[in-house]
Amino acid sequence: MSMVRDLISWGCLLAGGFFCLVGAVGLIRLPDFYTRMHAASVIETLGAALILAGLMIQAGLSLVAVKLAMIGLLIFFISPAATHALARAALVRGVQPLLASREQPSSKR
Repeated sequence: MSMVRDLISWGCLLAGGFFCLVGAVGLIRLPDFYTRMHAASVIETLGAALILAGLMIQAGLSLVAVKLAMIGLLIFFISPAATHALARAALVRGVQPLLASREQPSSKR
């Protein structure tokens, strides 16, 4: 039973680390503010949630797991509100999203 718990825990930790890595690459590579903000929200919600789940599985039924669950709930409720407020402030400030060009590529036959 301990080996199964360890495998599930490490799976969650590795998946969370993968999503954090992909989000970090997105922060570097994406072209404008709004797409970078989307990458950051993926790191916050999915990456952090999987890492916290893996740590809670490792902790077992203890006070540490309860504290990790409280941190997870805080992230779950605060992160979308903060992301929305940040996007709204940028839009009010006049930051325009980078849109694709209006020209359609010519099709070659």
